[in-house]
This record gives sequence, C-alpha cells and structure tokens, in this order.
Amino acid sequence: MRRPEFIARQSRRPSGLLGWLIGRIMEGETAPENDIAVERLALQAEDAVLEVGFGPGRTLQRMAELVIRGRVAGVDLSDDMVAAATRRCQRYIARGRMELRHGSVERLPFPDGFFDKALSVHTLYFWEQPEQACAELRRVLKRDGVLVLCFREKGDHHADDFPPAVYRFHAAADVGELLWGCGFGDVAIERPVAAARGLAIVTARTA
Repeated sequence: MRRPEFIARQSRRPSGLLGWLIGRIMEGETAPENDIAVERLALQAEDAVLEVGFGPGRTLQRMAELVIRGRVAGVDLSDDMVAAATRRCQRYIARGRMELRHGSVERLPFPDGFFDKALSVHTLYFWEQPEQACAELRRVLKRDGVLVLCFREKGDHHADDFPPAVYRFHAAADVGELLWGCGFGDVAIERPVAAARGLAIVTARTA
C-alpha cells in the first residue's frame, strides 16, 4: 500500500507532533540498517565522523560512545529533529564532543577535509542534487576517508509503496558510478542478507 504523500513529506523533513512521531517510528524501523552502517565505518576512538540525516539522534549517540577521543557531527533538514537530537545528546554537546547543524547535504556547513568518516542511512531518496551532495561529502572528508550510504534500491518491490513525488530511488551501481565521478575510490556494493529488506550498502573511500 502506497504511503500518503503528506506522510512521505514528513519522512523527508519531520515537523510538529506528527513529525516527532514519525521520527520515532523511523528510528525503530531503521535501527538495524543504521547499526550495519556504523559497523562498516569501523570507527576508531580518535575519529571525526559525520552523519547526514540523523533524525532523533540514536546513531549519533551510539557513535559518540565509540569515538571517545574523537568528535561527532550531524546535519539534518529538520529543525525539529535537530532539537530532538540536541536534547538526547546534550552531554556530548556540552563536552564539545558533538556538533549538530540544520542544513542540507548539498551545502554542508563544515570545512574541507574535516572528517575521517561519514554515513547516511535512508536519505539518498531526498537529495535534490545527488552529484552535488556526493561532491560535498568528498569535500568534507579527509584523504583516505570512508563514506557509507545505506538505501533501498530502485526496482525493489517495496519502493512502489513510496510516492515518487517525494522519493527518488537509485540503483546501487549508479550510486557507485556517481561516487567514482566525484573523487571516491574503492567503491564496494553489498546487499546484506541479515537486513532482508531490499537494501543496498555502498562503501567508498576518498582517493
């Protein structure tokens, strides 16, 4: 059954009470994929890591517990999700170990070569300019930095449940080619059986 468009738009940028509820639901539904993405990053204690589209902040919190001598940052389109994640992660923010920003992946509010690693889970559908977004992710990553993207692929039967006016699905191979063109190398594509939800994970390293 196709999701109503107003629900899909809330998934893209949650706002208000409905947005808060959808954010919490999505957090639970996507927890396995987020955990897999964090594992693929192979975080080290000193890493500086970025999450694009962090929602209520569960994954930010988990990563902050792993990079105990590093730094976590996040950017999200939703002011309400920034506020929710700020409340959740206040102790890390107060210690200067986390920074959360409202913004877009197409214009990341961070300097060149700032991060060792970055991830984004189930946000690719909403990127208005995927090439610009990938170029920005390349820009803010250090040399030999790692990027992990997790998303539902184009052609998966579950994709028909999401309105095309809001969701734009991509083939993993096309995402890999896009990353190559933006200066990434060592692009690897996997479809984890454990997730069993028609998902793809693309991991790439800056050249």
